Parts: sequence; structure tokens; C-alpha cells
Amino acid sequence: MKINDTIKNSASLGTDKAATEKTNAVKTESANNKKADKSQAEIKDGGNVTLSPLSAQLKVLEAKVHASKVFDAEKVDAIKSAIASGKFNVDSGKVADGLIATVKDLLTTH
Repeated sequence: MKINDTIKNSASLGTDKAATEKTNAVKTESANNKKADKSQAEIKDGGNVTLSPLSAQLKVLEAKVHASKVFDAEKVDAIKSAIASGKFNVDSGKVADGLIATVKDLLTTH
């Protein structure tokens, strides 16, 4: 009778595989630590940073957006006071037309 030792071989391979994975994880962690130490050293050395012209344009645009009004505060205050006093009227026809236009736009874009 012949003895099949494939179970024994596969069991030993499993432990070797686990040990190999653990060794690889330790090596990867060590390499990452070395990279982090190197980048920290570069920061401490006062590495130079240069920005592209695109970043300057973005700063200018950001300043323009920040300076511009997003909404008309006076109009918002007028609407608030009209609602509070009960004088604000909603034109249902305009609301319906706006909803229909929005739905048409959504349907044609998809």
C-alpha cells in the first residue's frame, strides 16, 4: 500500500507561506519607514517648493469669487419681510413652468 503524503506537504507549505508573508510585511514596513525618514529630512533641510502658473491663476479666481456676492442680500431681506408680514404671493404658473423646464432639461441631458 502506498502512502499519500500530499496532505503533509501542503501543511508545511502553509506555514512557510505565512512566514514569507510576515517577512514581506516587515520588509515593506521598514522600507516605508526609511522613505518617511528621508522625506522628513528633506523638509527639515528647507526644500524648495515652486508653484505652477496655474496655481497663481487659481488664487486670483478664488479671490474674485470670495469678493463677489453669491446672492442679493437686500432681495433676500425683502422676501423674508414679505413672508413674515403675509404679503408674499407665489405665482404657481411660474413655479410650474420652472419645474417643467427643469424636468425637460434633465431628460434631454441623460
